[in-house]
Amino acid sequence: MMIEGKAIAVRHERIDETAAGQRIDNYLIRIAKGVPKSHIYRILRSGEVRVNGRRVQQTYRLVAGDEVRIPPIRVSESSQPPAPVGKALPVVFEDDALMVIDKPSGKAVHGGSGVSYGVIEQLRVQRPELRMLELAHRLDRETSGLLIVAKKRSSLTVLHDMMRDGAMEKRYLTLVPGKWINAQQHVKAPLYKYLTAEGERRVRVSPDGKPAHSIVRLIKRWKRFSLLEVELKTGRTHQIRVHLAHLGFPLCGDDKYGDFTLNKALEAEGLKRMFLHAAKLRFAHPLSGESLSFEAPLPPELQAFIDQLDAEESGRHG
Repeated sequence: MMIEGKAIAVRHERIDETAAGQRIDNYLIRIAKGVPKSHIYRILRSGEVRVNGRRVQQTYRLVAGDEVRIPPIRVSESSQPPAPVGKALPVVFEDDALMVIDKPSGKAVHGGSGVSYGVIEQLRVQRPELRMLELAHRLDRETSGLLIVAKKRSSLTVLHDMMRDGAMEKRYLTLVPGKWINAQQHVKAPLYKYLTAEGERRVRVSPDGKPAHSIVRLIKRWKRFSLLEVELKTGRTHQIRVHLAHLGFPLCGDDKYGDFTLNKALEAEGLKRMFLHAAKLRFAHPLSGESLSFEAPLPPELQAFIDQLDAEESGRHG
């Protein structure tokens, strides 16, 4: 359809189940990489895009078997986004419906907000044979660990329903300063999203917020720190970070809600990132119903800091 400033002839695409249910505008944006969105909406408004021979609104949802007429689209070489580079992302599990990857810290899950590309864009470049790849949920950029990517529209819909209904078990590991006392504690504090004066997204505990529920379990305690497992019963933005900071236990290395003086000291001790890792996932396969369970060990930089705390403690008692 497009190469280096040349327009290619009209093409016709038959919609299969991987794209069924997707809006026509989002479908075109996905397959016409490098084409400005304004141009996509112009050809939709003008009627140059046809589904089964008819004009459609941008909100039309594709159905399996639809035939989409796509007009020639011109895109200059300079408007093509740079292909992502870097190591292939570690895949923990994959079948026809979904994949689970172990996301490294420091990588955004998708492009935007000053990030040219993220996990999903990198996967699409590295796996061009896959017709559809969509995030089933999100992880913060600095959070490492298990992330689900759907390969079919039908599995994506079911995964979204599971998350909304609390039918997916998600557990995270985090390190906080101080001595966490309770073996298990339910945290139910509503979370409210807002923008700072600089336009940055933030979250705070507020009665005006949406209900949020975390279950915090103590895994290990040292003189200065506590290792916690947090199970999410809801999936609000920055939920673990805000809930724990609200209780006086900000995450080690958290640059938004953390203790900045402590973070500086931790960097000098070798912890140079936020200590938050998506360690466990358990859910029913969205298509087969089979029970799936995954674990991702702490990445080397976090494990090394834990080992350091152990050594420090044994040295104190030795």
